[in-house]
Amino acid sequence: MTGTTAAAASIDIDHYMTALGRQARAAARETARAGTAQKNAALRAMADAIAAQRADIASANAQDLAAGRDKGLDAAMLDRLALTPARIDGMIEGLLQVAALEDPVGAISDLRYRPSGIQVGKMRVPLGVVGIIYESRPNVTCEAASLCLKSGNAVILRGGSEALHSNQALARCIGEGLRAAGITEHAVQVVATPDRAAVGRLITMPEYVDVIVPRGGKSLIERISADARVPVIKHLDGNCHVYIDDKADIDKALRIAFNAKTHRYGTCNTMETLLVAQGIAAQVLPALGEAYARAGVELRGCQRTRALLPDILEAVELDWLTEYLAPILAIKVVDDMNEAIAHIARYSSAHTEAIVTEDFSRAQRFLREVDSSSVMVNASTRFADGFEYGLGAEIGISTDKLHARGPVGLEGLTSQKYIVLGDGQIRE
Repeated sequence: MTGTTAAAASIDIDHYMTALGRQARAAARETARAGTAQKNAALRAMADAIAAQRADIASANAQDLAAGRDKGLDAAMLDRLALTPARIDGMIEGLLQVAALEDPVGAISDLRYRPSGIQVGKMRVPLGVVGIIYESRPNVTCEAASLCLKSGNAVILRGGSEALHSNQALARCIGEGLRAAGITEHAVQVVATPDRAAVGRLITMPEYVDVIVPRGGKSLIERISADARVPVIKHLDGNCHVYIDDKADIDKALRIAFNAKTHRYGTCNTMETLLVAQGIAAQVLPALGEAYARAGVELRGCQRTRALLPDILEAVELDWLTEYLAPILAIKVVDDMNEAIAHIARYSSAHTEAIVTEDFSRAQRFLREVDSSSVMVNASTRFADGFEYGLGAEIGISTDKLHARGPVGLEGLTSQKYIVLGDGQIRE
């Protein structure tokens, strides 16, 4: 079923998605008991298949790109859709990297003796069946398949209609890898119809699907979160902050604040609001203003910011709430860390926040009190990424508090159950 093509015009969506769900549920039992060597063999075989079928993948992607241009997709969407030679290399490397990661399944922790003589501990186990809904980027197909398989889960992947041919070409490679390792092809199923009703069915099948991971724009994630009858791992947006404390090292502050905004504009871990302590604002803002101007960043500031940078636009309430995903930055001068933390608590999307300071106590307080999925000291928010955290590829980033938080890698795709080891003990 991995690479099956559905008759899009006449398909019975309910029947089709129910069949995928049943097959995934059965496959989940097989993947849960698959050994590390078998899963790694499948991942390496997938990488080999992609390398051998590069031309077919590129041809399928060219079809999608041509159709996208005809439909008027913008340049950013076409860029995300494109599978360049470097991106195909990246998919191959990503599969090999996941194969090299430690397998979390079956790991036992916190094992301890109780007065009764039993041992109580926790074992890490797969979630079961994961449904992943994503837009444009066909390389997500490989990332998601590799992480779900390595963590012992079955997965149903529903990519965007604009990447249908690319995803089906990759699905064939994934299927080859699974077959080569003796794992059922139903462990990774790629939805083969562009019908949007497939998404609606996927997120309302709790009998077959254990968790949904949406990856895409805010409107997609809001829709999935509102309509799903299956638990969702998600983040809606990335309104990230950097706070420059009045005990900051000036050079660190300038480098971090510049990198956090300008390294890449369209990512969820890009800084959107810069907070600067009043006591250091006159030392850092003029230099940062010049650097941002050279980079073409539009600045919008509060009254105290505009007193130091008089040529910038005035910030309004909406600016503190906005994830720009563009060369635009809101700046606010705050009295102290108390005001900075209060601002973050009110406006942040709970994704990533950073403080620049040389004061250990303030750094520790920021780490404790700022309630986001990643909180940093003296580092750019751009590090909030599964690869940078040593997780390998990530399935996404969660700003929820249950069950995973922050970049979701292999461990985030597992749960834990209690295990008890005894030697004939009975309860008295």
